[in-house]
Amino acid sequence: MREYIQQVREQEWQPLPTWVAASWVVFYMFFLWTAFRGSGVLLMIDNVNLVVHEGGHLLFGWFGQTLGIWGGTIFQCLVPFLLAVFFFTQRQPQGFAFCAFFFFENWLGIGTYMADARAMELPLVTVGDPDLAEHDWHWIFSQWGLLEYDTRIGGNVRFLGFCGMIGVIAWLGWRACRDQQALRG
Repeated sequence: MREYIQQVREQEWQPLPTWVAASWVVFYMFFLWTAFRGSGVLLMIDNVNLVVHEGGHLLFGWFGQTLGIWGGTIFQCLVPFLLAVFFFTQRQPQGFAFCAFFFFENWLGIGTYMADARAMELPLVTVGDPDLAEHDWHWIFSQWGLLEYDTRIGGNVRFLGFCGMIGVIAWLGWRACRDQQALRG
């Protein structure tokens, strides 16, 4: 495994033309602005994230109640993370950046859900009997004795999500600049 990781790290990234990188950076900046505002057509991706989240409850629910409740958030993060790892191993910068960006975008929804743990005002979606629906983060924070910190924790998770998305944009720009320097000389 160690040799494989070293081999991947030694491979060159696929070249990233400036116009492609610039197009993606513009898209990500617009998405970031939309996410910061909290509304816009691009946030429809959260509907996909919700489906993945609910699928995680079903998948991890086979391993007991605790993993079943955690499973939504785990799977919601795991899917884009594993896709990012795949594109990283293929040294494909656009695919890696896209998946990494949306890995961090998931943190915005997760942070919002966390911050709602005490108030429980968000509508709950479930696959099964709606009368049995539980608020994941109310349950988790109650178990840990952290319920009174829900808004603080949720706000920090959202902040880290924005930082991660900005970091991905910066990495993509840096990658494109590096490729252009390599072409020149």
